[in-house]
Amino acid sequence: MSVTPHCITLREWEYCTPESSDSTLAGVFLKDDPETKRIVQALSESRTLEIAELRNGLSIRASSFIGRITLGDLQITVQPKITGAPFIRLLRYAYDLRDLDLSTVTSYVTEQSAFQELLIAQLIEEVQELISRGLQRRYVRRDEEMVSPRGTLQVHRIVRQGGVVSATLPCTYYPRIEDCLINQVLLQGLLLAARLTNDSTLLHQLYHLARPLQENVNAIRLDNHVLKKLYREMDRLTAAYRSAIKLIELLQAGEGIALNEDTATMLLPGFLFDMNLFFQTLLSRFLREHVQGYTVQDQYNIRGMMSYDPAHNPQNRQAPTLRPDYVVHRGANVVAILDAKYRDLWESRLPEHMLYQLAMYALSQPGGVEATILYPTISSDAEDARIIIRDPIYEESRASVVLRPVNLLELDELLNSSRTIGNQRKRSVFAEWLAFGRVNASH
Repeated sequence: MSVTPHCITLREWEYCTPESSDSTLAGVFLKDDPETKRIVQALSESRTLEIAELRNGLSIRASSFIGRITLGDLQITVQPKITGAPFIRLLRYAYDLRDLDLSTVTSYVTEQSAFQELLIAQLIEEVQELISRGLQRRYVRRDEEMVSPRGTLQVHRIVRQGGVVSATLPCTYYPRIEDCLINQVLLQGLLLAARLTNDSTLLHQLYHLARPLQENVNAIRLDNHVLKKLYREMDRLTAAYRSAIKLIELLQAGEGIALNEDTATMLLPGFLFDMNLFFQTLLSRFLREHVQGYTVQDQYNIRGMMSYDPAHNPQNRQAPTLRPDYVVHRGANVVAILDAKYRDLWESRLPEHMLYQLAMYALSQPGGVEATILYPTISSDAEDARIIIRDPIYEESRASVVLRPVNLLELDELLNSSRTIGNQRKRSVFAEWLAFGRVNASH
């Protein structure tokens, strides 16, 4: 007999306790088994989702991760703050997904749906488009013993076995077939999506698409190594697959968590997607495309600021490296240091570790270059805040940290506007304001 799960829904960064006014956590406890405890511990250590058992029920603290996870008879869904069509359009822009039927996927941005179902709905649209065009066929090498020779005879094998000793001949040939790596990944992506959704409509569509593929395409193990190999092989002939493969990559990444680079990924009973990575990707593309006359570099290494004393480095460790999300150059000069933080700092206080990190970025550069935190908001009245870093003895200003809001609704409106010269100037103005807090006079 199946047990109806106890469903908890909260927003990103929300904290719920049994005493919360609208909480349904009073009297709710985790299933008492080692696997559940192991997953809860891993979620808490990675700061993905913090779940604690109190005397009168559970407390749950969400972070930048959204999606749905099931722990025994407890189902937790974390929703993003920005929803509906604006969220879908920003997601498509960030990951360069195609603009397919918006009405189909919009229905999955609801309180009842989890974020993965939005990605899966988009994946279904992408795969249907690929099938309607015709799946990619590749020439694949086949080595077989054949009664009717085909391709090239493997003469060296015939010689090695002492001549023709059977009714078959060893042949090498290259049939043009659908059973190639890109379609194998596509098939496994559909099956992965089927594991990640409880929506009966999506499940029916996924299996309907996967069934004919399974007749002609072999199953493979889908992991990061396979995806990296596929990206190396992709070319202009497979450009139409890029959106679908990106969605499969996002689904595969959200299926598990790793506490650090040295530990294996732990598979989750659900799907959790880091909105911080989405926000970084979104701003990276927008800044690179619309900050005119400058170079925007992602994950820039600031070297030389910190190093171990050679006389006091007993384990011979590498020097710590500062790595802001974006550095804006003009020629060889660094003119702006930017870091994307997916937390609405207009509504919540600035965590100290964020301030310390940005203060180090600002102090790393001569000439008073400020470091800026770009954070998401939907508040129309949000504006810049500035923290001045002073010499504690002489009280002279040494650097500054700026907290700059990125209004996601305004960004969506700019990106969704028609491609006119006037709208292009508006996008450039907004991008320059994000990077510098000012606008080029020529605009």
